[in-house]
Order: sequence, then structure tokens, then C-alpha cells
Amino acid sequence: MNFIKRFIENLSRRTKNDVKDNTPVEMKYLIACLGNIGAEYENTRHNIGFKIADALVSDLDGKFKIERLASVSTVKYKSRSLVVIKPTTYMNLSGKAVKYWLDKEKIKLDNLLVVLDDIALPFGVLRLRGKGSDAGHNGLSNIIQTLGTNKFARLRFGIGNNFAKGRQVDYVLGEWTKEEEKMLPERIEKAVEIIKSFTTIGLARTMNAYNNK
Repeated sequence: MNFIKRFIENLSRRTKNDVKDNTPVEMKYLIACLGNIGAEYENTRHNIGFKIADALVSDLDGKFKIERLASVSTVKYKSRSLVVIKPTTYMNLSGKAVKYWLDKEKIKLDNLLVVLDDIALPFGVLRLRGKGSDAGHNGLSNIIQTLGTNKFARLRFGIGNNFAKGRQVDYVLGEWTKEEEKMLPERIEKAVEIIKSFTTIGLARTMNAYNNK
């Protein structure tokens, strides 16, 4: 009896694990939101990607769970399947997680969107691009190096550059000012809106609709 019980339990587990997302390849997206794990980084400027990921998944009634190389949530939006990841590799090795989940989910490069902070943009400014350099961002640099291309979409969230010479690291790993904290919810909501738009009307139309606005 115990053997039969274990057999049924194992079969049930295998069946659950073998359930696949049957969403067509062209309708699956990887939303890779960059940041660093750990409580000490939670409210830092460098972790705005994680904040946006949390807002997106919450808005679509999803939940994260720890999987290989990332916290992952698969959510649905208008027939699209969005695989949202927060890499657990730390920022400088973000490419490892991005490549793994692209390959695992068989998501094409055109359907990758990387969400990250950018000191070259004023606070709260959101800029969507389809390719480009890493602009000195270590996480983006590692993704470009790992994928062997810089031709993928990225949504940059401006954090400003109000720091003295030589204090960039302290600034990006520092926490938001009280004034910035008041403005964050609205800007994060706008970032979520842009991500949704990217997955439905595409890169070019979303850029036209949201950039410089």
C-alpha cells in the first residue's frame, strides 16, 4: 500500500511539473528587472528595477517564487505571458539569469525587456530604447556581454546624478530622498504602463507614445 501511495504521489508531482505554458512563442515576454538582493539594498536607487517588478506582478495578481538564478513570476496580460524576473545573482552578473530564463522559456530576443536605473537621466524620467551601449551600467554591461549583443529593449528609469565626484557608488547604493519617495509611486506606475504597452503594441509604437513625455 505504501508503495502504491508513493507511486501515485510521484506521478502527481511529475504531472504538475510537466505542465507547460502553451502560450505561442511570439506572445511570451521576459521582463528582466535589475537590482541587488538583500535587505540592505531594498530601498536603494540601484534597486528601482526590483520595485517596478513588484508593482507589475502585484498589478497582475501574481506572486514571486525563488527559482534558479532569480525570483520569478509568470503573469498574464491580454493573452500575453510575461515571465518577470528579479535576478538573485547580484547586479554585476545579471546576464547569467537573463540568458538562463530566455533559453528556458524559449523567449526570442525581440521579446526581452530589461528594466534598470540610469544616472544619465533626471529623476523619474523614463526612456525606452531598442538597443544601445551599457552607458557604464554594470548590470546592463554583463547582459550585453553574456548575450553577445546590445540589440534588445531596455527601459531606463532616471535616478539623477546629484553626487560629488568619486561618490557615484555611494549615490546609486544610497536611499531615496523624502521628496523622491513621494514621487516614486506615480513614476513606478508609469513604468508598469510602459511595460504593458511594450508587450501589446510593440517597441516602436510604445517609444513614440511614452519617450520624452
